[in-house]
Order: sequence, then C-alpha cells, then structure tokens
Amino acid sequence: MAANRFKGRLAIQQRVLPPYRATFFDELAPLCERGLSIFAGEPRPGESITSGTLKTARFVQARNLHLLGGQVYLCWQAGLGAWLAGWDPDVLILEANPRYLATPSAVRWMKHRNRPVLGWGLGTSLLSGPMSALRRRFRLSFLRQFDVLLTYSQRGAEEYAALGFKTGQIFVAPNAAVSRPSWPMPSRPPRFDGRPSILFVGRLQARKRVDLLLQACAALPGNLQPRLVIVGDGAERTALENLARTVYPSAEFPGAKHGADLATTFSSADLFVLPGTGGLAVQEAMSYGLPVIMGEGDGTNEDLIRANNGWHLEDVGLLPAVLRLALSDVSRLRRMGAESYRIVAEEINLENMVEVFIRAINQLVI
Repeated sequence: MAANRFKGRLAIQQRVLPPYRATFFDELAPLCERGLSIFAGEPRPGESITSGTLKTARFVQARNLHLLGGQVYLCWQAGLGAWLAGWDPDVLILEANPRYLATPSAVRWMKHRNRPVLGWGLGTSLLSGPMSALRRRFRLSFLRQFDVLLTYSQRGAEEYAALGFKTGQIFVAPNAAVSRPSWPMPSRPPRFDGRPSILFVGRLQARKRVDLLLQACAALPGNLQPRLVIVGDGAERTALENLARTVYPSAEFPGAKHGADLATTFSSADLFVLPGTGGLAVQEAMSYGLPVIMGEGDGTNEDLIRANNGWHLEDVGLLPAVLRLALSDVSRLRRMGAESYRIVAEEINLENMVEVFIRAINQLVI
C-alpha cells in the first residue's frame, strides 16, 4: 500500500550510528522508493559507542568536531551541507538537539527548496530557576524549525506539547531495538527449577550498576538467592568479578554471548534485571518472555516496562526488596513474562517504529 511507503528520497542525520540504529535504518530503507541516506560521525573518545554498519541504507561519514564537554557540550558536523547537496533529499530528518550547531543551516537548505524537515528527539525537560522563561522560548523557537517532531516515548511527546509544540504534529515512535519475535514465547515451569535464575546482559559499565545487583542478591533470604548470570564484557568486568568473589561468589560471568547461545541464555532465565541506565538488551529479554526490573531512564522505559510486566527502580536502594517481591510469586512472574512478550510482539518493535516514521513523513508530502 502506498501509505506504507515513502515515494521520495529520504535523508537522516545522526551524531553517531550505533548498531541498533543501523538495524532500524536498514528496515526503513526498502520503504523509501528513491532511497535513504544516513549522515553520521564518530563518538567522543570514552563514550563506549560502537559504530554500526549499514547493509541497505546508504551511509555518508560526517566529521564530528566535539566542542567543550559536560553540560556545555556542542558538536559541529562538518560536511553536512555537501551531503545534502549531493543527495538532494525530498524529506530530511534531523536530531532535535540544539547542541548540534549545523542543524539551522540544514533546515534553511531544505526550507529554501520548500521541502519538509522532521525533528527526532527524546523530549525536553521542564526548566526552572533563573532565566527559565527565556530558555523555554529559545527551546520552542528551536523546535518550531521542524514541521513535525518524532519522539521516542509518550513522556517525550507530553514534554514537547507542554513546551508549546502543536500536539497534532508530534508522533511517538517507540525506541525499538528488536523486531517482532519470530519464535514462540519460551515455556517455563510453574515452579522454579531449583533456584530462580536472574539474568543481566549488556556492556559492563559503571552506569549499569551491576555492583548493586550483586549486593542485592546477597541480601536475599537463602531460599530466594538466585543463580545470577552476568553476560557481557567491558571496562568494569574485572572489578565486578573481584566484588562477586567477596559478596556473591556463585555469580557467573560467561562473557559476551551472541546468536543461538544468547537465545538459550534468555530462555533459561526467570527474570531480567538492569539496575542502572541504558540497556538495549531489555527489549531482547522481553522478546523471550522475561519480566524486567529496570532503573530509571529517559522516558522510553516507561512505555516499555509497566506494572503488569515489570518494576521501575525509582530508588536503586530498593532493589533487594523489589527482587524479593518479584521472586516470591512464580505464577505472577510468569504472567508478567507473557505480557513482556506481548508488548514486544505487538507494540514496541522495529516494524511499528518504521511504520510511524513512514506515516509522519507521508503526512507532510501527500
């Protein structure tokens, strides 16, 4: 159907291109009849971001110039104008981030040719304190460059609307990292097979707070202390293994896993836990029917983790209590796992994310 495709040439700018985003762009590209080109550069040193590889979409390398840092970080992407002139897109999608200094020139290039520009972003936090009214006006002025806003979450949509952007021009495209599962939900017994099994999968970084997971498991009553499997590698692995020898010696560190090996690991677990931030593996865990305990994030986790499929850790100090609650009722845990599977199968997946993008684009060009 024409409504499920875009007839023109699409361009998307990104500061960086992580692997999960490359997967999304390769899903989107076949639905752009005149092609899709991605413009992205390299991350800052120390960001622990691996650059992805595109298989279907076209890629043009940006030269990212990283300026300042922390709360005053700015980025200039050299080559943006040449990329636009060479690709000559019918529609442009830009990251809706005022820290990216080349954005206004790209918008002007498109508007001079009467072509639409979409902004894509997380949302915008509420501002308070000195000069907050002036800062809000600046943010709204920046956002009004865009004809439409795409955002990762319902929270992001509400933040844009509260700032003053037109509600009818905001589209929620949940930040999906996985496709609809092509496998049935794994069958798990009505009782734990010996000890319950808790799983973490991801880069071993300080912000993931795996140290708190080790300590929380140690704080559980003996009959609930789980088999704890920590899958992944990274800068914190040695420190975490040393900590585990002291506080939870039975913890397993099998290293990074992929493919069928990782699928088996997901299928054999009872609960997925990420105490800190980040965690694209959460959606993959849900696709294998796992309930989730997850730390507070940027709003995307609010759409993903709900009262009937997991728990949000508003205070990481509550992790032992939440683990005890989760493991105390196996039948409830199984129901929550089934709901996780349903959410990924029906709502938050790459296919639905692509559909929202195509719908937002076509609203501007049809």
